[in-house]
Amino acid sequence: MPQIRILTEAELRQFVSLDIETIDAIEAAFLALATKPVAMPEIMRLDIPEHRGEVDVKTAYVPGLSGFAIKVSPGFFDNPKLGLPSVNGLMMLLSARTGLVEALFLDNGYLTDVRTAAAGAVAARHLAREDASVAAIFGAGVQARLQLQALTLVRPIREARIWARDFAKAEQVAAELSTELGLAVTAVAAGRDAVDGADVVVTTTPSETPVLMADWLQPGQHVTAMGSDAEHKNEIEPAAIARADLYVADSLKQTRRLGELHHAIAAGVVAAEVTFPEMGQIVAGLSEGRTFDDAITIADLTGTGVQDTAIATLAHARARSGDRGTPFAT
Repeated sequence: MPQIRILTEAELRQFVSLDIETIDAIEAAFLALATKPVAMPEIMRLDIPEHRGEVDVKTAYVPGLSGFAIKVSPGFFDNPKLGLPSVNGLMMLLSARTGLVEALFLDNGYLTDVRTAAAGAVAARHLAREDASVAAIFGAGVQARLQLQALTLVRPIREARIWARDFAKAEQVAAELSTELGLAVTAVAAGRDAVDGADVVVTTTPSETPVLMADWLQPGQHVTAMGSDAEHKNEIEPAAIARADLYVADSLKQTRRLGELHHAIAAGVVAAEVTFPEMGQIVAGLSEGRTFDDAITIADLTGTGVQDTAIATLAHARARSGDRGTPFAT
């Protein structure tokens, strides 16, 4: 009789974390997107503007993997005023052979958080200078914390600056991260000051107006932008895309529609027909990454269904090996 393995967020946190194996799994997902006939439909999104809400549905089938994930990811950005988290959701893992549901992850967005941070690590691994040691993080939420943690796994980070519109929150997060990561993490009041002298800059906000300006960027810096996952979101001044020596998309089709590239095209600073490399092509060695130390590089991460399938597959494998979760006979 078929069974579904059901796991809660609390259970998943016990054995799925941001580690090198997880980063490698997401890197393999980027590679598959560039080298295999991956089936990945466009993101389906439902907007609920009166409550600052959106719901994204992502999926992808990767040849060679036994299953594929379907993820439902709501983001309601006024929820903190109600004492609720702004993101939640769930993932389903289905058999690629039979279509039967194999696992249900009631993760409240936790797996998405982990795979998004892992994608940031992949971007830094391939685009940031190998000696990158100073990070600037824009935002003070879950991704701000995880993205900094991810950087420490792939680059010798010794110092970090946190900028957020709420300076008090930035101070709190900086203090907590200093203790958790054993780094010198400080809050800064001005975004320009955070960027000045940084080797890696990561933007993690849901901002609809740029928080990172083009003229702040300095030679040798790498920028990972991961907040622009909808058409109306825009963290980076469009001119920064034109200024960069190398722009890399997680999915060029997606970033032309809803990433930072989308805004650069709309502003007329980048031609709509220009082709840029995707992260998977760089991982595969089909395109060059950073070619000189003083290059300014930008990774535009909008989040892809192939990453969700990768993290769900990893979680399911670990759950089965440890006999975790609750089996439910169907």
